Amino acid sequence: MTTDSADRAGDAGVRWEQAGPVATVTLCRPDVLNAQTPAMWSELENISRKLPGDVRVVILRGEGRAFSAGLDLSVARGTGDAALAQLARLSPEECAERIAGFQAAFTWLRRPSLLTIAAVHGHAIGAGFQLALNCDLRILADDARFSMAEVTLGLVPDLGGTKRLTELVGYARALEICVTGRRIAADEAARLGLATAVVPGAELDGAVADLTAAVLSADGAAVAEIKALLAGAADRTYDEQDRAEREAQTRRLRDLAGTGE
Repeated sequence: MTTDSADRAGDAGVRWEQAGPVATVTLCRPDVLNAQTPAMWSELENISRKLPGDVRVVILRGEGRAFSAGLDLSVARGTGDAALAQLARLSPEECAERIAGFQAAFTWLRRPSLLTIAAVHGHAIGAGFQLALNCDLRILADDARFSMAEVTLGLVPDLGGTKRLTELVGYARALEICVTGRRIAADEAARLGLATAVVPGAELDGAVADLTAAVLSADGAAVAEIKALLAGAADRTYDEQDRAEREAQTRRLRDLAGTGE
């Protein structure tokens, strides 16, 4: 892949590069299985602001043996902004605002103009699982393992993953996954609808490249409209969804004919 531009932020534990309409974001703390820190979240949000407008696909991956082992517990138990004790001392409003800042590192992956793909191998635990859930699609290596492990710390998932999890697997299964914190192997993830595809580890990069090429072969504006239609479908009635389809198709027809505003 020819890199048109790159931004390496190794100190933050995240780097990104762009090749044409594709941006690849890599978590790069392999010595700790890409355990996440506030510095990484800050850099992920920075990347979201720096992405050029011609980027259509974002691929998210982890360097080394795992996608991400979740929150770096040494940080959570330390004295910084993400330390659990520090957060507990804030007012409820301040604490919620601080968490909103953390969430911003994850939720931009749902941006309507982007198609986001998580390439998952090894562990994707807690914040790692939620990072993958915020992506539109998830391609898993056969050694991938998901776990919503926040409950083991007496916490709740709070990084934008609960709605997508419930949409994918239903309320009862989402509840079971979250309250047990158990590990979900790649084959079960496929059965539950958490994985777009599961492939042998050696084929992960190729599978992601094939999916990316298929997305890029489609009209970009049509893809954005389709994503918006499907993303909002669960919250609309049938009549509302029919109307949304009509309006989206009208925009496409006018754009294709050159008569759009």
